[in-house]
Amino acid sequence: MYRLFGSNSESREPSVPEESITPEFRQKVVQVFALVGEAIAEATHALLAGDRELAKQVVDQDVVIDNLVNEMVMAAEERLFTQDSLSAEVRRELLTLLRILPEVERNGDLAEHIARRAARGLGIEMSPRSRGLIERMGEVASTIWREATDVIIDGKTEAVGAIEDIDDELDDLHVSLTAELTSGSMTLPVAVELALLARFYERFGDHCVNLARRQVGRDGAD
Repeated sequence: MYRLFGSNSESREPSVPEESITPEFRQKVVQVFALVGEAIAEATHALLAGDRELAKQVVDQDVVIDNLVNEMVMAAEERLFTQDSLSAEVRRELLTLLRILPEVERNGDLAEHIARRAARGLGIEMSPRSRGLIERMGEVASTIWREATDVIIDGKTEAVGAIEDIDDELDDLHVSLTAELTSGSMTLPVAVELALLARFYERFGDHCVNLARRQVGRDGAD
């Protein structure tokens, strides 16, 4: 597997091989992963706690994520297309980044979609069982994102299998929440919004699986 970053998962301080991308660029990758992790956790908390101010902050933060990703994509493309002397290693690194950054941005968008529902006060209209399922989906989404971060940032290939197992739990929770929506315990508009929420969490997990598979060079990304 080609490794984007050093192996120190505690400090997140990347090693910088000769002729590689700049430390500042690498730090932006670490930053955007951290921002997405914060966004999914905070969006879930805002939803369940009815914290509309926090929800709005998550929505605003998505602009920061989008801008960071766009900036990195443009910088990577410019270097690939204008610097003929790049080593094969650096080209692989930049191409890998160009493959994974759109997935990162999509997960930021999914957290933002959840936060928008929280800002509209959806959480207080949910049934007790649906609240419990959403709470668990949020916990699992945060866990799978941490595992995906370990794969991308620290090159921990052993986390790939765990990511796929965690994604299975998200899929099961999605099924359980869908069943709850048919129980008639909530109004139709609330049930429709919850169906969307369930899909957002489920897709969040799918993107984490894609990130891991693309990093290790496996086929079959969704």
